[in-house]
Amino acid sequence: MRFFTYPIRNCCYTVLFFFLHSSAHAFEQEGKIHVAGDQSYPPYEFINEDGEPDGYNTELTRAIAEVMGMDIEIQLGDWDAMRSKLEKGEIDALQGMVQSKERSKTYQFSPPHAIIHQSIFTREGNPKITKIEELENKEVIVQKSGIVHDYLTQNKTQPTLILVDTHAAALRLLASGKHDYAIVANLPGMYLGRELELSNIIPAGKPFGSQHYSYSVLQGNDALLAQFSEGLAILINTGRQQALYDKWLGHLEKPGGIWQTIGKITAVISAFLCIILGGIVIWNRMLSREVSRRTEELKLQQQQLIQADKMTSLGVLVAGVAHEINNPISLLLLNLPVLKETYQDLEELLEDHYKNNGEFYLGGLEYSRIREELPLMLDDMLVGTAKVRRIVDDLKDFSQQEPGRQDDSVNLNIIVSTALRLVDNTINKHSNHVKVTYSKSLPTFKGNAQRIEQVIINLIVNACQALESKDKSISIQTTYIQKDDIIQFSIADEGCGIEEDNLSRLSDPFFTTRREKGGTGLGLSVSERIVQEHKGTLHYQSTVGKGTLATLSLPIMKEKQ
Repeated sequence: MRFFTYPIRNCCYTVLFFFLHSSAHAFEQEGKIHVAGDQSYPPYEFINEDGEPDGYNTELTRAIAEVMGMDIEIQLGDWDAMRSKLEKGEIDALQGMVQSKERSKTYQFSPPHAIIHQSIFTREGNPKITKIEELENKEVIVQKSGIVHDYLTQNKTQPTLILVDTHAAALRLLASGKHDYAIVANLPGMYLGRELELSNIIPAGKPFGSQHYSYSVLQGNDALLAQFSEGLAILINTGRQQALYDKWLGHLEKPGGIWQTIGKITAVISAFLCIILGGIVIWNRMLSREVSRRTEELKLQQQQLIQADKMTSLGVLVAGVAHEINNPISLLLLNLPVLKETYQDLEELLEDHYKNNGEFYLGGLEYSRIREELPLMLDDMLVGTAKVRRIVDDLKDFSQQEPGRQDDSVNLNIIVSTALRLVDNTINKHSNHVKVTYSKSLPTFKGNAQRIEQVIINLIVNACQALESKDKSISIQTTYIQKDDIIQFSIADEGCGIEEDNLSRLSDPFFTTRREKGGTGLGLSVSERIVQEHKGTLHYQSTVGKGTLATLSLPIMKEKQ
């Protein structure tokens, strides 16, 4: 076993803040800017009852234009037509487009201003879908030129695609009894299902991961993209972006009218049965309670999804601009070694001058002193710059999700090391005593490295927040249990501990003992689901006043015989 004390240092968030502010108004676009979007993609963008562009994207674009002094014109139409206009140069930008590697060959994207999830919808009674491969040989309705159309066209899975112009058309066609499934963006799907009162369609699965939703321009239009990115950063820092997000998407967290209707119908039926069938009143009450319990479960799942979308958006908006730091960092990494070599070449001349003429000054300091310290200063600057580059790369990797993939060969030690770098500032803020032990020759496991990294970050952050002072310690360890063919990540803290009655509820959605401090109760619930998808377990041991031990266990990847 290799053991060392993890070095705790400040993360370079100040660099990110300085770069964003120092780049303000670096580019200007002359003349009117034509921005387009989808005319039927509520609540993000749509034509309202007055025939005017409306929605979250539209108001965000107008706010960016206001703070950046841009003269804009917004045009909404069929998505396929608007995308074609951008490629022909008839418009300048799209105010909302899902990012993908294939699209990046044609378009450039701003930092994301929202997170999109795609959901598969079907009619009640049809089987649920857990894997995209299950769509093969099915009739699937998708929006023409949308991200799902792009993905299914490029993917080996070949369902029969039914192309429509809008999400609303896809859901209406499905509700009318035609075709097998429809794939639409989750929040627009819920919004349209409620507005159009399509009561016979339900979500059947969500096999895609979260997708970044951004402003897009054609490759090469750097100046215009920089203006949208700067304006978005200003709105985030001032809180206006969050206010617009809450205005358009916050209402989806409220229980929908459909559940109130179900409750009224259930009450009427219960009353009727009590009068006509008095002998089965007890059975009827038990049935009503079961219906209410299942209804509450569905409400919780819906609220959890929407809240997770909002929380993910805030984190990704910061990570999305992290790549902007790479240019100045690359410049430093290129020039610092040159400066060091230049000084080494001058050192002999400076020594001769010192021996022949005595003491002289460089940069206000005596040469006899600076000749010892300058090489060390240059080395420290180079090490610090390399650390900033590593943190930026980690942030970019953490924010780039690959939907649904769980077949990578993953090294747990590498994941833990990356997670520790990402939460370095949080650790430094809560404890001066952190010990990390890595197991040598740790076997790999099969899964999704990014999602397990998310679980480990949640566990580390929870351990930090449990500490009552910086004198309390945290111990982290990776272990290989050969007899059980599992690897383990364990983290023990000397925090306040958890009451025994609450241990069994840690994975319940929205359960938290830190609600007054801003806790949402989603972190461990999401972590539990991710671990179950990897066929692993999460186990907690705790004593009030002494601390908590959390253990993540995962099955190793066995070699094929």
